[in-house]
Amino acid sequence: MSNHDSICRHLALAERFRLGVATLTIAIGLWLSSEAFGATTTEDVSFGNNPGNLRMFKFVPDGLAAGRPLVVALHGCTQTALSYDDETGWTALAERLGFALLLPQQRQGSPLGPFATGNHILGCFNWFLPGDIGRDQGEALSIKQMIDTMQADHGSDSTKVFVTGLSAGGAMTAVMLATYPEVFAGGAVIAGLPYHCATSEREATSQCMKPGKNLSPAQWGSLVRNASPHTGPWPKVSIWHESTDTTVAPVNATELVDQWTNVHGIDRTPDITDTVQGHAHEVFTDAGGKPLVEIYTIAGMGHGTPVDPGPGPEQCGTARAFILDAGICSSLQIARFWGLGQPPGGGNGNGTPVDRAKLLERLNDVQKAVDGLRNLIQQLP
Repeated sequence: MSNHDSICRHLALAERFRLGVATLTIAIGLWLSSEAFGATTTEDVSFGNNPGNLRMFKFVPDGLAAGRPLVVALHGCTQTALSYDDETGWTALAERLGFALLLPQQRQGSPLGPFATGNHILGCFNWFLPGDIGRDQGEALSIKQMIDTMQADHGSDSTKVFVTGLSAGGAMTAVMLATYPEVFAGGAVIAGLPYHCATSEREATSQCMKPGKNLSPAQWGSLVRNASPHTGPWPKVSIWHESTDTTVAPVNATELVDQWTNVHGIDRTPDITDTVQGHAHEVFTDAGGKPLVEIYTIAGMGHGTPVDPGPGPEQCGTARAFILDAGICSSLQIARFWGLGQPPGGGNGNGTPVDRAKLLERLNDVQKAVDGLRNLIQQLP
């Protein structure tokens, strides 16, 4: 073979190799754009008049049917919506169990002076400012407007709206449950504080977060009852706290139990005491045995949202700052407590059956591309 022929052959093989790589890339792209991986967290800028100056993000599984639940997840200080969606396991659960996910985001920056750049310097929800924790005002109203928008745009079930959050987001969860109890079927406060513990930032940091306030159950309960004209029924509440948390004192979890058992009119003695994946768990029920309040006490974790990274059905999340591997997926356990433990219709969680034929077809396309590329590589000198 002449040098000219050899060069031509090498050029032809190189071009076929380039085309093979391109084909493989396209095939993988098609696979990744299938229904199983299609949804992403996106921002929605059209919701109400936004008196709290918040941002709205949402995750809606592709093909999600109307009439499905809505979960609101509130990040902690220094976090964002995009660092609290996948990492906590909520987006994977939304796909698996079939619900929409709303992720309000605080505007981080200085709130002071004529050149204010945000609502809080650390990006915390203002769970302690009177103008943000009252019904129909400030940040609380902005979050309510986002919920209304989700119901209008995606047909979310108004009887199955839930809210959860970490730290400042946990305290704002308590705000939402107290100011709009008729909106929520349930909530979950993680490393948070009782509603109306503080009405200033000084009180929040020097009294409530540490060492914590000690009010009677009736006093705590009255703060919730006085926050709205609602008279019941009340949302069920899941409470999570680490036993040695040095950022938000663990006594706040005790006070939250006092607050919400009193609101529900049930006694403070747990009806169920057990352990779940090695962590202490107590449940408080009504006279008929219906769980209304629960508390998880997490050991050896620190301040954050408990996750259990891994592929197992009981696992979720990715460990990050303030999203901590505790060997338990709090998001999954919370979803179960709310009654969201099973996907609808035996499908993929979005109300429609999994199209296995389409998924197999996409896998076959990828396999063919891989085989073709392997053959090209074997022909290289």
